[in-house]
Amino acid sequence: MSEQEGVLQRLYDTIASRKTADPNSSYTAKLLHQGRTMIAKKLGEEAVETAIAAVAKDSDAVVAESADLIYHLLVLWADCGVAPAEVWKKLAAREGTSGLAEKASRPPV
Repeated sequence: MSEQEGVLQRLYDTIASRKTADPNSSYTAKLLHQGRTMIAKKLGEEAVETAIAAVAKDSDAVVAESADLIYHLLVLWADCGVAPAEVWKKLAAREGTSGLAEKASRPPV
């Protein structure tokens, strides 16, 4: 496991441990208690803030907003019962495949 994956796994484990915690004990517990709709809303907000920082060419803000975005994505994964290893496996399966070819192989939504 790379150091980056280790950091993400430790953060995910901390987030997952807060699923049953008192919502008044941490922001993560509160967010999880508010439910998937709120988690998804926060994830969307952070994605927009990251994009705005990128358009503004503010590298420091891109870094900070990216950290917020990844954190909220991990909260969503924990709420959905998706482990980071599942995502890494999916990415590894796509490695070396053209993005256009991979997208074309998906069933229509």
